[in-house]
Amino acid sequence: MGKPTGFMDYKRELPPDRQPLERIKDWNEFHDHFSDEQQQLQGARCMDCGIPFCHSGVLINNAASGCPINNLIPEWNDLIYRGRWREAWERLRKTNNFAEFTGRVCPAPCEGACTVGINEPQVTIKNNEVYIVDKAWAEGWITPQPPHQRTGKKVAVIGSGPSGLACADQLNKAGHTVTVYERADRTGGLLMYGIPNMKLDKSVVQRRVDLMAAEGVAFVTSTEVGKDISAGTLKAENDAIVLCGGATKPRDLPIEGRELQGVYFAMDFLKANTRSLLDSGLADGQAISAQGKDVLVIGGGDTGTDCVGTSIRHGCRTVNQIEILPRPRDSRAPSNPWPQWPFVLKTDYGQEEAIALYGSDPRTYLTTAKKFVGDEKGQLKEVHTIEVDWQKDPQGRMIPVEVPGTEKIWPAQLVLLAMGFLGPEDTVLAELGVARDARSNAKAEHGTFTTNVKGVFAAGDMRRGQSLVVWAINEGRAAARECDRFLMGDTLLP
Repeated sequence: MGKPTGFMDYKRELPPDRQPLERIKDWNEFHDHFSDEQQQLQGARCMDCGIPFCHSGVLINNAASGCPINNLIPEWNDLIYRGRWREAWERLRKTNNFAEFTGRVCPAPCEGACTVGINEPQVTIKNNEVYIVDKAWAEGWITPQPPHQRTGKKVAVIGSGPSGLACADQLNKAGHTVTVYERADRTGGLLMYGIPNMKLDKSVVQRRVDLMAAEGVAFVTSTEVGKDISAGTLKAENDAIVLCGGATKPRDLPIEGRELQGVYFAMDFLKANTRSLLDSGLADGQAISAQGKDVLVIGGGDTGTDCVGTSIRHGCRTVNQIEILPRPRDSRAPSNPWPQWPFVLKTDYGQEEAIALYGSDPRTYLTTAKKFVGDEKGQLKEVHTIEVDWQKDPQGRMIPVEVPGTEKIWPAQLVLLAMGFLGPEDTVLAELGVARDARSNAKAEHGTFTTNVKGVFAAGDMRRGQSLVVWAINEGRAAARECDRFLMGDTLLP
């Protein structure tokens, strides 16, 4: 577990990011790497804590505590410290199919549960992880490993996001013939079109997809199940189906003026930008451009941050972000102790860039939009907002109550709705006759992942609702295990 006194001997350090005013000029990833020697010192900080919570992967107060895929974190931290890089990679790959994704985009619940983090800056677990996998790719340790024999069983995986890819990867390792169906023109789902290039370079995603294809996984793109091919056809042609379509139905804001030109769902904005960037370097005019516009992002999560960073790279005139919830604390509240996920203020890359460019944090809390106002041509020109106060209703539930006299008008020609997702789309579930839970997700118990339809499984956001990439990988792996058990009567998949 690293050096027993490493957390006292060395400070937590991360490699410096590219400067905000430099990185907003392009769409390249902005994180740099340390040297091997510098990274070894960070591995050394993993203390001999005896009972490591970092890989526990449990839910406390509905938030992840520790790694949901149970990465063997103390083991590979120790191997990093000792410079045994290939062994560190072998440990990492036992639990994580796509460390190059999680090492870039995961919010790192492992670090929230790090024992060092009780009273010192936690171990740089996420950065250690991505360093291992990037070194493995650079050294040529990651090569196609097709299964030695095939079982003769065929499985269709619907959706090529992180849960679908993890599921397909595991089922292929078990020897099944796997076909992944994706309605977009490129494979990767959220990883390809939902996360901007500067946060997760698409060549990193494509590299992994190409590796899986070389190992025998078939990918069918530009094919929407229920439209281009029926779910019934897939069921007839395969021995099992795994539904990994995600929670892609966005939460809307049905207020006055919602129909105006210039009001978009955040994911439509981000998808169009990445597709245009990959197709033409944004030269084809197919992106929803923020250039020269006053942009208002509604929603304070990661997707909202991505909208801020993307708008800045377009050359927006101003960008602001409103959030209906209160400003998070600077440090843990007494009611939010370790090893719970720390609900504290995080200034992410998009806010850093806005601060560097405009001189102030773009976020305004406890504020909600009341109406959108347009000009005579139906084009959005401003947004009217009001502050709120969270109070208990007669049933004891916390609800936002408008504060009179706090109305404000924001100039805006582009509004991006980044308020989360309500659940999966209806087509495939309805066609297969899959039952829904109270939140409209595919009804399947965690652990078995079986739906009410024999031979049909569900995993990821389509089953659990909007969540983290690392939870999607967890569910994709587990659903593959149960699908393999269904097909073969037993399973050796973890």
